[in-house]
Amino acid sequence: MTSAVDAAAVAEAARVIAGAGLVEAFGHVSARVDGGFLLTSTAPLGTQTAPSIHRLADDGTVVAAGTSGAGVPLEAPLHAAIYAARPDVGAICRTHSAAAVAWGLRVAAPPLLHGLGGLAGEVTAWGGDSDLVVTAAQGAAVAAALGAADCLLVRANGNVATGATVEQATVRAWFLEERARVALEAGPEASPLTDVQARARHYAAEEARAWRWLQESHA
Repeated sequence: MTSAVDAAAVAEAARVIAGAGLVEAFGHVSARVDGGFLLTSTAPLGTQTAPSIHRLADDGTVVAAGTSGAGVPLEAPLHAAIYAARPDVGAICRTHSAAAVAWGLRVAAPPLLHGLGGLAGEVTAWGGDSDLVVTAAQGAAVAAALGAADCLLVRANGNVATGATVEQATVRAWFLEERARVALEAGPEASPLTDVQARARHYAAEEARAWRWLQESHA
């Protein structure tokens, strides 16, 4: 996966998660850059292009607004707080995919039942309220709930997938949804995998293949 980040890459990831059905009217994608982060606009994610993307400072204030005329998502503080708390995070996808939202109502991570579910990374859950994350304090609460995990299910308020790159965050968002869907369909009688270390050695290569597939089929 490439580590280069620009507005076009963020816009492409937005189109991918929209095309993949991981968002409806709401959701956003961001990527860390020097001095802050790039963030999608409030226009439908499937329509995002490089000029749509806003550049924000570390604290979430706007440095350079996108030229499309669409606004900054209200949840910019969520992105700012996660970047402040997690230097290893280079990108964030905020989604509302159906199975992950449904599983999140349990305030528990979906069990890992199949190898590809591990591409979501470490998943955790938080029983936060349904309010939007619009303040620095609310953002800090989300970042604390995420902790060292890669993905967070927020009860009644969607999902957060992070990654070192925007491509990795997008792949994790897809497989977070798949992991939750498989868990819902398999039911409580399914046995979680107890040892995926052997399979995990293939995850880097599988992430790259998954991104190329998502890029080709959903952008």
